Amino acid sequence: MTVQVEQQRPASAPAGHAVLEVRGLAVEYRTGHEPVRACADVSFTLRRGEILGVAGESGSGKSTLITALTRLQRPPAVTTAGEILFHGRDGAAPVDLVALDRKQLRRYRWTALSIVLQSAMDALNPVMRIGDQFVDVLRAHDRTLGKREAWTGAAELLALVGISADRVRDYPHQLSGGMRQRAAIALALACRPELVVMDEPTTAVDVVMQRQILAQVLRLRRELGFAVVFVTHDLSLLLELADRIAIMYAGRVVEVGESSALYHAPKHPYTQGLRDSFPPLHAPLRTLRGIPGTPPDLRRPPTGCPFQPRCARRMEECAQRLPALLSVGPGHDAACLLNETDDTGGDTR
Repeated sequence: MTVQVEQQRPASAPAGHAVLEVRGLAVEYRTGHEPVRACADVSFTLRRGEILGVAGESGSGKSTLITALTRLQRPPAVTTAGEILFHGRDGAAPVDLVALDRKQLRRYRWTALSIVLQSAMDALNPVMRIGDQFVDVLRAHDRTLGKREAWTGAAELLALVGISADRVRDYPHQLSGGMRQRAAIALALACRPELVVMDEPTTAVDVVMQRQILAQVLRLRRELGFAVVFVTHDLSLLLELADRIAIMYAGRVVEVGESSALYHAPKHPYTQGLRDSFPPLHAPLRTLRGIPGTPPDLRRPPTGCPFQPRCARRMEECAQRLPALLSVGPGHDAACLLNETDDTGGDTR
């Protein structure tokens, strides 16, 4: 049997080495007369076994980034610049996913890179048994695998996420929402990928099931050693789950750093606004403050810093110059002109 998922462990690549490097990624939607740049100059490194959270309001470019990373974007979306370098556990030279054609990508999907879609509960085919969908994936990527072995592997994968193996012959509508969500995660892990991209996988479930699913993700990450890019609009969730967090605004990464650093000492006013918009569980009562205004229209972005029309700390220069993403501490980068002039730490609470 080749699909003993629970007994598999990460291969020999050392923890902490890069599994994905994104350099200067730009994505445009080419509609009408002028293209809309939904992602601009996005760069980050994801280390093996790490959970990188990506947060921001709706329209910040999170889902566009995810479809670009997984090469699932469709016209009118086009990657116009940048590299997505994937480092396999075999130690071979990195591969630029942007440069691969459809046939070449098949070698990496599911076995190296997989995705849990935003509507994970509805991503399963409603007219196929759960097990059939797992068997399709397993046999497509291992031609030597027999049908009976594949069905056994499907049952093991469901058990891995806490679903009874005897549900493998059920249809999706026979599972609860949380079970379908977990089945979608198990399906993403079917071929033991090195990187799993999760696009708001807990959006449609209640907070109790959300907690259970996140606990499963953390446990599976420890057991199987895959890295995760976890996208959500909920910064409070990422502060508990992620090792590092990247904050996106208007298609750009405006701050990235360890979770604790972004919570205790955010260096960008937008990150501060996101943090201050939810109540802490163990702290004195305080007045919550939202972020005024709305995200910019990317067809006509503002000059200078894209956040400056909504920023309470904006300076005259903010409307004239686009800030670069610069180091503000060990492993902590931010794109804000205040960090070039303000030594107070940027925390205005």
